[in-house]
Amino acid sequence: MFPQRRMRRTRIRHIQPLLREIHLTKNDLVAPLFVDETISAPRPIDSMPGQFRYPINGIASIAADLWKRGLHAVLLFGIPKEKNPDACSAFNAEGVVQQAVRRIKAEVPGMVVITDVCACEYTDHGHCGIIGESRNGPDLLNDPSLELMNRIAISHAESGADIVAPSCMLDGMVGSLRAALDDEGYEEVLIMSYSTKFASALYGPFREAADSGFSFGDRTTYQIHCGNSRQALLESQMDADEGADILMVKPAGFYLDILAAVSELGLPVAAYQVSGEYSMIKCAAERGWLKEKETVLESLTCIKRAGADLIITYFAADVAGWLNEKQ
Repeated sequence: MFPQRRMRRTRIRHIQPLLREIHLTKNDLVAPLFVDETISAPRPIDSMPGQFRYPINGIASIAADLWKRGLHAVLLFGIPKEKNPDACSAFNAEGVVQQAVRRIKAEVPGMVVITDVCACEYTDHGHCGIIGESRNGPDLLNDPSLELMNRIAISHAESGADIVAPSCMLDGMVGSLRAALDDEGYEEVLIMSYSTKFASALYGPFREAADSGFSFGDRTTYQIHCGNSRQALLESQMDADEGADILMVKPAGFYLDILAAVSELGLPVAAYQVSGEYSMIKCAAERGWLKEKETVLESLTCIKRAGADLIITYFAADVAGWLNEKQ
């Protein structure tokens, strides 16, 4: 006998929407923005077609436009005028991110402003904290860098950030930040930890966008090798134990298995569709090899299906428009 269960019955076209398991919404999306202290007009990012660095005096209007599109969260990265070994401009009250946060909050009070807490854009060597001599030569020093991250996060909170997002993959960074924020009276500021961040080949375009390339070595002593799943899960578990409010997996699309496993830890999970993922889709679409809209929506739906509650994506503004079309 032919099987009684016919799966194609549930895929009749006008039945499909009723039974769809995963629905992508604008509330799932976070738009990353690059704010450049050295420019007076938007500057295109060559390696990320359609993306720009924005001047401080224009960032509030960009946020307002995203709000009108139905997007309610942004993630800020700053490009400062000055860099030095100690990343002093990263925690300056008049620094690029600090000014951007205040301007966005003044223009769009309801916008959730997330700030990247790291030093790679602010150091002249391009690494994510304080460099010094280790047993194996020059490397990122963990504990001195924790103090630097505390100062950066507090300065962001003072400026009005809703969520601070440490991305440097230091041991103990979440516990250190939570204690520092609480001591300064910022108990309500959330920590979205880049808890499982891989030493990926997909960050190349970002380094142009944020001017964060490193001058020596690599970041493999503090980011995770792509083959290490147990280590990846342990990193997120430790950050959860230290008080993270949101965990993150970065990159997203190449690590859906890790994303699914991290989502089982019980905390909200963000997934970062990184610059390389964005640029691959963009460039293939420009050549006519892929349909951009369909590919983007499929990629983000799969990221959500794997367990992401939030998706950080450079396609956020485009997707908001496409979702409006569908409605």
